[in-house]
Amino acid sequence: MQDKTHLVDEITGHRRMRRNRKADWTRRLVQENRLTVDDLIWPIFVIPGTGIVDPIPAMPGVNRMTVDKAVEAAKMAADLGVPALATFPNVEMELRDETGSNSLEANNLINQTTAAIKKAVPNIGVITDVALDPFTSHGHDGILRGNEIANDETVDQICRAAVMQADAGADIIAPSEMMDGRIGAIRRALDAAGHQQVGIMSYATKFSSGFYGPYREAISTGGLLKGDKKSYYIDPANGTEAIRDAALDVEEGADMLMVKPGLPYLDICWRLKEAFGLPTFAYQVSGEYTQIKAAAMNGWIDGERVMMETLLCFKRAGCDGILTYFAPEVARILAKA
Repeated sequence: MQDKTHLVDEITGHRRMRRNRKADWTRRLVQENRLTVDDLIWPIFVIPGTGIVDPIPAMPGVNRMTVDKAVEAAKMAADLGVPALATFPNVEMELRDETGSNSLEANNLINQTTAAIKKAVPNIGVITDVALDPFTSHGHDGILRGNEIANDETVDQICRAAVMQADAGADIIAPSEMMDGRIGAIRRALDAAGHQQVGIMSYATKFSSGFYGPYREAISTGGLLKGDKKSYYIDPANGTEAIRDAALDVEEGADMLMVKPGLPYLDICWRLKEAFGLPTFAYQVSGEYTQIKAAAMNGWIDGERVMMETLLCFKRAGCDGILTYFAPEVARILAKA
């Protein structure tokens, strides 16, 4: 009888992929991608008041925090080695209007938060968004005129808001409203105001996705939204359009690119990194987070294992970092590894 091993070797040409998988030490030697604490950006939600930590029902384990509690959270994150926070405000309803005018208040909630964190924890990065949805009474990211978002008027306003955020101490402006021409306009506004060192992380490819629902609960815009955002977010079917959109942001001076949502768009992460070579980030958005949390809470998946696997997938897809609500949890796990 012919030796079965010999038959296998004839088929494989003596190439046996399992040799490198046979032991923990060999698997570690040949591991292609690694997740570290340096890859993490932690998005946090801020509310008015003092001494409040308010759980978000749709996002188990995630809270809205007053500024003082956000400062405590920033200290914790810095101690864990997390490089940066991304802050998002839940503004009082009485301050929201058709144009999102509170975005232009120098001492608004987002700027208060930035100033307080940078004073208490100067070594942690603060990334701020200039989209108007937390400030508008209709829930859109820009100024609504009739049934349309006014592109140029919105860009003018977010440029002024960006300068105020930089004045408050923001290290990176991350515009997410997807208006045309915004990156170049923000860059010129920041430079003119003396903020040449403030970076821009462009939400270069933000898709019209169903994964944003829990986030809209977190900033209380879900019930406000009139219509949808399909006229300015990218169609999930369109990969080439997303790359063209990102190319314009690169030409206009973006320092970093972001893909949002994350896991459904790993192909876009890879294509952006390959095309432009800029630091590329993915936002593991609220719907992605909640799916993992809910399934884990029901005992359907190993939550920790799936959490770590999804984040490693972003690294494999070419991402330099990930915005994730799991950041503190992951940082603690990595510290024990």
